[in-house]
Amino acid sequence: MLSGNKILKLLLVLLLISPAVFINSVAQPVPGLDETIEFLVTFGRDGETSWGDDDFSQTWFFAIPKEYKEKFYIRVFDPDTGGENDEGKGAWNTRMQYSLYGGKGVDPEKNEESRGIDPVGNGYKSGTLLATKVFGSEKQYDGKYYTFGPFNPAEGDYSERWGYIFKFICDGISGDDGNLYKYFLSREPNTDVPIEKANAFTYEYTFRMWNNTKTMAHIYPYIDTGIVYVVQYNFDWDYDGTIVVASTVRKGQSVPISQQNNWVESTIEVQNEEIGKSLDFQFHKFQQELIRNNNVVVRLVNQRGDNLKFFSAPIGGVPVYDPAWKNPKKIQPPPKK
Repeated sequence: MLSGNKILKLLLVLLLISPAVFINSVAQPVPGLDETIEFLVTFGRDGETSWGDDDFSQTWFFAIPKEYKEKFYIRVFDPDTGGENDEGKGAWNTRMQYSLYGGKGVDPEKNEESRGIDPVGNGYKSGTLLATKVFGSEKQYDGKYYTFGPFNPAEGDYSERWGYIFKFICDGISGDDGNLYKYFLSREPNTDVPIEKANAFTYEYTFRMWNNTKTMAHIYPYIDTGIVYVVQYNFDWDYDGTIVVASTVRKGQSVPISQQNNWVESTIEVQNEEIGKSLDFQFHKFQQELIRNNNVVVRLVNQRGDNLKFFSAPIGGVPVYDPAWKNPKKIQPPPKK
């Protein structure tokens, strides 16, 4: 039997050998653990965009690794509208529809409409409908999970790069209340059991800032090969602090913030050292005065106009600024003998 010290040494060795496995083993909460985001937000389609949702719909993609062959489930926390977590606007009158799609047409790299940036018509609902359910203000789901599944990974749209892709859409089909909810991709129907190396991503992130001034939120857009610059768009920030972009080589660059019910944009040049990694968009609330229930929308496009992915578990891990990159003496290779 292994002693406590031997077990600890074995765990340390495993971390050194395969850190990505441990990073990805907690990749399935949406929002992700490293993002420090309280809830996703979707309002009913009769709501006001000034409440922090520009289109009353949110699309997420779940990527199942190609080597995973078992069944899986998608669990939704607090899928109804009403109760402690949600944002009421008078009487609770809102209905939310959750729909899961698989099959051809889901992969957003092959089908731009599938990304859900402009959720009108049926283009964003491409693929084969695998499951759907509408929730109102049913108390039995308030603050609890509802589980969709089981599903077979082969039902997804296959991507050589990302594995089997599934699309999950939350639409506010009626009413004007705000639905606050979370997802979890799980191996089991009744508990949260992560799938190793799985991940989730979106192209337009609508989320709730924490109702305190001490918690900083993060989102992590992935900078793929060939990106020269990105244009960031943020909506309805409400004068709630500052937004700062950081990376392994960027200590912190402030970007313009939107006003009430307004979009703002700015261009961010990409450093060569940031290619193939994630940026860290940090959302800092003002310390002096608490602005409650601030819902925010963020999206990015590259120089070609292509939308960037925000991964719930950042590709390459959370970027940590390394000041050494600015000093040529520290990063130049040793001279050849």
